[in-house]
Amino acid sequence: MADLFAGIEPPPAPDTLHENAPLADRLRPRALGEVVGQDHITGPEGAIGRMVAAGRLSSMVLWGPPGTGKTTIARLLADAVDLRFVAISAVFSGVADLKKAFGEARDHAKIGKRTLLFVDEIHRFNRAQQDGFLPYVEDGTVTLVGATTENPSFELNAALLSRAQVLILHRLDRTALEQLLARAEAEMDRPLPLDVPARDALVASADGDGRFLLNQVETLFAVDLPEPLDPAGLSAFLQRRVAVYDKDREGHYNLISALHKSIRGSDPSAALYYLARMLTAGEEPLYLLRRLTRAASEDVGLADPQALVQCIAAKDTYDFLGSPEGELAIAQACLYLATAPKSNAVYKAQKAAWRSARETGSLMPPDNILNAPTKLMRDIGYGKGYAYDHDATDGFSGANYWPADLPPQAFYEPTDRGFEKRLAERLAWWDERRQSRNDV
Repeated sequence: MADLFAGIEPPPAPDTLHENAPLADRLRPRALGEVVGQDHITGPEGAIGRMVAAGRLSSMVLWGPPGTGKTTIARLLADAVDLRFVAISAVFSGVADLKKAFGEARDHAKIGKRTLLFVDEIHRFNRAQQDGFLPYVEDGTVTLVGATTENPSFELNAALLSRAQVLILHRLDRTALEQLLARAEAEMDRPLPLDVPARDALVASADGDGRFLLNQVETLFAVDLPEPLDPAGLSAFLQRRVAVYDKDREGHYNLISALHKSIRGSDPSAALYYLARMLTAGEEPLYLLRRLTRAASEDVGLADPQALVQCIAAKDTYDFLGSPEGELAIAQACLYLATAPKSNAVYKAQKAAWRSARETGSLMPPDNILNAPTKLMRDIGYGKGYAYDHDATDGFSGANYWPADLPPQAFYEPTDRGFEKRLAERLAWWDERRQSRNDV
């Protein structure tokens, strides 16, 4: 009795929908075999296909982008194995709603009718609310089917995940979206008022979201157009889809990772693409500048010392110009990093030096380089034997600068790329002279 809850009402069966129902509802699949784009889980060899064939469902979490069929699959699963279907939404429901749902599920179980509880946006329940599912899932009161657009690893309790199978739904590809268009045209008994390029543009604009595509199609069918639209006409007629992008969710971290790794991999076009994806979706430009600056030190380093300068200059330029003009400087810094010679020698040297410092904490520097501002300090040997390098004939004394109990270390090992090749030659020159003077 889902109408008792403040959640999602289970949709009526497709054959009971009236002709004025939204197109997306009229085209809801009547069987799992009609679900498009998810054959890897709904097909005969998929996890859901196998469970349905066996007539027994385990609890599961459906993870995928919006408009990929999560709610539809849950409803069809209940029909396929003859379970009572109850749907609630974590956006509107609380603990009291869940308790009522569990109580009714137990009552129905007593008369032999098991319940599939579909929880939309399950990641929005807090940890305590998620814990509330556990005893009812374990004792079989409900078969839980949760739906989420967020990575379950981050958003769901480990205890709940251990009791549910995570099934990943894919964003709908072009073939699946074209199937939806064909079904819509059959339902409306006429072709879409679009030329071929505009039809391609419509599919691309859906960004893998079937529900969005059908809503756009319904808008096109609702008007009487004198002639088919071309891409420009379609763009003017329909609202452009806003990219799916939550700044504090997994998509954010996936894109920033892709940007950084494209820079590291010296693919300037890919790096610029991911930069554009984030900026056009509304990412804070200063966040991107911070990541670019980190890449300048971590992945370019001293192979091209100008990389860091470019990033700081881009930050100053953006502060001065703002958006959109200042975004050109961000793009310039991005391309500079992607095309620069790469080295993580500075990054590795920092990690090694920090580790050594933690392990050797309190060792005193050698006497020759200790500070000696007072007579007493000089009398006890502070600064004794210090060699002023500028007085050496080649500007290099070759003195020891390491604590007595710590042999000289080599944290920084430059590559043979870019400016670091010159640094490697310089370090080798110093090592040779240091060795020759120590042998005297």
